[in-house]
Amino acid sequence: MRLLNILLIAVLIISASVVYKIKFDSTLQAGKVDRLRNELRHERNAIATLRAEWAKLDTPSRIQALADRFLPQLQPAKPTQFSNFDDLPARPPALPPPANGDALSTMAGSSNSDMTGSVPAKR
Repeated sequence: MRLLNILLIAVLIISASVVYKIKFDSTLQAGKVDRLRNELRHERNAIATLRAEWAKLDTPSRIQALADRFLPQLQPAKPTQFSNFDDLPARPPALPPPANGDALSTMAGSSNSDMTGSVPAKR
């Protein structure tokens, strides 16, 4: 009988400590949730402020006033300013394909693939 009482007391103490730990963890989680809600509220307020500022900056009357202020010297494009394809220079000739697979040496005009340019080739 005495052993049963000791076991029950031990189980009671263990269960109380488990309940306390669960309560402590839930309190920490509630604090995290509150911090996240406050951060979310702050971000939503910041987004609303930015949207209001964007709406103010995006008004057509403001953009027209800026255009009148800063763009008076620009003239509309005239059709004579454009050229046609016949006036473009001819396309450069295509390079021959590399014989040894080294495209850089072919473009540089070097036929010796062992030469790097920094050290003279050994003969």
